[in-house]
Amino acid sequence: MNPKIIQGCNFSDHRGSISFVNNFSFKEIERFYIISNSDENPVRAWQGHKLDAKNFYCLSGAFKIHYVKIDNWDNPSPDLVVETVEVSESDSKIVHIPAGYANAIESLKKDSKLISFSTLPLARVSEDDVRYPSDYWKLNG
Repeated sequence: MNPKIIQGCNFSDHRGSISFVNNFSFKEIERFYIISNSDENPVRAWQGHKLDAKNFYCLSGAFKIHYVKIDNWDNPSPDLVVETVEVSESDSKIVHIPAGYANAIESLKKDSKLISFSTLPLARVSEDDVRYPSDYWKLNG
């Protein structure tokens, strides 16, 4: 499976606004968390997931979500192609990154918040999480 965008919509009227992604299924979701990077360290990189699929949705502000397909978990090539998707609070979409990838989350605005829906139960995280140095792959401008 490849990463994909699950596009949603926004609706506004005199009552206010609603953002939604009706084509996203919570069937495989085990847990979620909210990411808010510090102003001093706007990039959280690189976390690899052998088993866990990640689904990111921007709650406020804006982010770049960078990801690479891992070719070798113990010694990945430093020349892997980094793909990048931008998300913002005004663009209702979910970025789905399947298992087998590493990702980096870059805040583009102060106080940005990103929700991450994960498919792996918390009890299995220790067998899945692989960390690489933050400068292992160059981020796309």
